[in-house]
Amino acid sequence: MEIFASSRLQDGRTSNEDAYLIGRGSVPYAALCDGSGNAGQVAKRALKILEGLAAQASVEDFELFPNWVNWTRLLDSALLGGPQSTFVAVAAIKDRVVGVCAGDSRLYYLPFGGEIQILSEDASKHRLGSGEATPFPIHRQISHGDILLLMSDGAWTPLNLSKLQRLWGRSLSLHFSEFPALILDEAGRSGRADDMTVVAMRA
Repeated sequence: MEIFASSRLQDGRTSNEDAYLIGRGSVPYAALCDGSGNAGQVAKRALKILEGLAAQASVEDFELFPNWVNWTRLLDSALLGGPQSTFVAVAAIKDRVVGVCAGDSRLYYLPFGGEIQILSEDASKHRLGSGEATPFPIHRQISHGDILLLMSDGAWTPLNLSKLQRLWGRSLSLHFSEFPALILDEAGRSGRADDMTVVAMRA
């Protein structure tokens, strides 16, 4: 599993309220958080907790959705009463990905040779720290060449599905590591109204 990311600040800002985490161990995984308001590094805090949980997890732990539910609830409780954050995370296990989404960050699926899909479209808008974060389940069989995109709302809002599909076609002549930056170039073409982050995973 190849995993690469790119993140850019909102125009005029000096700190980024988005944060991402990439794990390249025995279970490759990626996570993205987008803090709200004066977040004070809340996204990084959430991912630091997740990193600790992942470090202690077995392959079987990553496979079971109830564990993802427990992790999401733990993060939700840890941030309760302060700034909130979106949360989307997936792990690649053999021929599938398993994970969760809470809030309006998105997970896109680009099957090799097929049409792009939004896997998180029905996720609850309740963020971590709300006390009501409801983890939306993600489980998808994947094949060699399939791609997953974790995107904060600053990245996905300016782009529709057809634009993302065309960007993937344009990226075929580039190294896969350049795909997230290509997406952000297009998303920020008319200015960056929000922090924007993309994490790209390819089987």
